[in-house]
Amino acid sequence: MAAVLLVAAMGAWLGIFLSGTVRTQVGPVETGMSLRPAWNGETIVDASPLGTLTFRTHDAPLRLRITLENIDQERARAFLEDPRLADRLPEVIENDLLDGVRDLVIRSLLCAGAGALIAVLIVYRRPRVALLGFLAASVALAGTGAFAALTFRPDSLVEPRYSGLIAAAPSLVGSAESIVTKFESYRSQLTKLVTNVSKLYDTVSTLPLYDADPKSIRVLHVSDIHINPIAWNVIRSLKDQFAVDLIVDTGDISDHGTKAENKFVDEIGRLGVPYVYVRGNHDSMATQKAIEGQKNAVVLDNKTRTVAGLNIYGLGDPRFTPDLSVRVDSNPATLERFARSHLGNVGKADVVAVHDPHIARGFSGAAPMILTGHTHDRKTTMFPTGTRMLVQGSTGGAGLRALEHAQPTPVQASVLYFDKETKRLQAWDDITLGGLGEQSVYIQRHVEPDPQRMISPEPTNAPSPTGSVTGTATPAAGPPLWHQGQSSPMLQRSPTEGDRES
Repeated sequence: MAAVLLVAAMGAWLGIFLSGTVRTQVGPVETGMSLRPAWNGETIVDASPLGTLTFRTHDAPLRLRITLENIDQERARAFLEDPRLADRLPEVIENDLLDGVRDLVIRSLLCAGAGALIAVLIVYRRPRVALLGFLAASVALAGTGAFAALTFRPDSLVEPRYSGLIAAAPSLVGSAESIVTKFESYRSQLTKLVTNVSKLYDTVSTLPLYDADPKSIRVLHVSDIHINPIAWNVIRSLKDQFAVDLIVDTGDISDHGTKAENKFVDEIGRLGVPYVYVRGNHDSMATQKAIEGQKNAVVLDNKTRTVAGLNIYGLGDPRFTPDLSVRVDSNPATLERFARSHLGNVGKADVVAVHDPHIARGFSGAAPMILTGHTHDRKTTMFPTGTRMLVQGSTGGAGLRALEHAQPTPVQASVLYFDKETKRLQAWDDITLGGLGEQSVYIQRHVEPDPQRMISPEPTNAPSPTGSVTGTATPAAGPPLWHQGQSSPMLQRSPTEGDRES
């Protein structure tokens, strides 16, 4: 009898394992739900690549896994346009979850019963014994389900355990208690985030292109994605609506430069246009190597390449600061000197791409246009040399930092229009999408007043520009900077407030 029950249990387990995943719609989000035997009763929400949330929701030996897979743009737009639907959203999500779990339980029970019946029948080849195994498995599963329902703890939903990238960065995103508080405060607004992309689709589809002339080269400038998956939706939308010829990413696509984050960059190979990338201070050499392996990717690190007709020079950030525990010299004067030591490799570049504005200042006069990021605050500057510097905001809304401040960081990108013959900037569109919990979309067009202006090299004996874009300058210059994989020593320095933001 014990042997029969053991075979039935193994068959039931195999049946549950083969039952697969139930696809269900929860509000505007498409999810996959699966049920598996486990030593501890828990519910796991997989929000890859940011990590996972684990809830001790029950005591029965079952694990419920919910994977966030896609966003239904049509349904999200419906919630956006109809205030009555938006008010009912919490109720809709609750009902959708219950329907999905109910379908999953029924499917798992049927598969487990069938697995137990078939396993006992194969081993003993006696229908009565197989029926006995089926009944035993059914009773055991029904008891397990009842035990899970009786021990369900609603309070566990506000006490998640973080794993993956979130838990690896307490110094960056704060304590778990703080994060839970932030999630609670945004609970009624989180679903609005996905509707921003829908609204962006509508806005950019009605915006006239600057120049339909084939003499225009269109460049999408993005930066500081910080592994926020919503950024890929925005990038794809802008790429299609503005018919861009290439994308330039000025770094910090990652958050900690770990191997687990490398999967995030696979989206680059699906964009269908050249993706020019320079390393940021949150990107490791492993991150850079992962991007190099992507189709359409053009990684620039102290070299110039011709992409879609533009000569682009790129230089990776010399620092690697995955969190505040790593301290390096970010003195603006030191960064400028680092840039000037590479001026001889720029050549006749039309565009220079670097991560930090302080490094960008060192290339003043080397090219008509410099693209950079790092500060999460978009601005444009015209240097006395005639070089224009465009500092991009965060195309990922600063990633996890969206939960760190009272005001959400907006999602920002720009489309730049270059003349195909002169390779000079003619105009650019700044696109701003409201951050977490906001629904605003703002697009502002700028026209370059003097596209053919003369670009004068920076005098070699001129003093370094004063002031800082990010952080607080220190009076003393330090030795050369370093990046992961290089042998130069780190310089100890307390991180400035600007560093904490970036």
